[in-house]
Amino acid sequence: MGEIDDAIERAEAEAFTRNPPKSLRARINFLLGKLKTTRAVAAELGVSQRSVERYRRGDRKNPPRHIAERIDAAVRARWQPLVRERRRREAATTGGITIETRARFGYSAPIGSTDDPRLRRLTVHLPPAYADRLFAARQQGAGDQQLRDIVAEGLREEYFRDGGRRADRLDVAFTDIDYIDVSF
Repeated sequence: MGEIDDAIERAEAEAFTRNPPKSLRARINFLLGKLKTTRAVAAELGVSQRSVERYRRGDRKNPPRHIAERIDAAVRARWQPLVRERRRREAATTGGITIETRARFGYSAPIGSTDDPRLRRLTVHLPPAYADRLFAARQQGAGDQQLRDIVAEGLREEYFRDGGRRADRLDVAFTDIDYIDVSF
């Protein structure tokens, strides 16, 4: 996953109204409830069916780190899908999203102004149209560069061009992301 995709995942996790199961047994039982069989859970996690049975009974309590991360990712991906969907729908139709980032912004500008890229820290609220495009592209499997382009366009329009009130010919390059956080 890319930086923007990870930021959206964190924002979705903040939308949870209840915390996901914490113990290994509870997580495995949750996955069994969703996937129905130990074979399906094993295929999802990339482990043997026997390992899933051991985790479920409590015979094995500490899986290797990479397996524990897979279990965590599988649980979080299936945890409260209706809550996450409602928050995405609200952001895409009425609320929009807020992007907080520190990244290098460069731009092409008319002669006489500086266009040297520099590190900036921005917190910008993007309208619902950008949230809708971002979620749609992510759902269709867009790569990180495509997601960056959507965010860069939103930042260009809302921050640098101020909604069309200034710098109408400015093109913005969004590179060297130090961090990015998304909230909706």
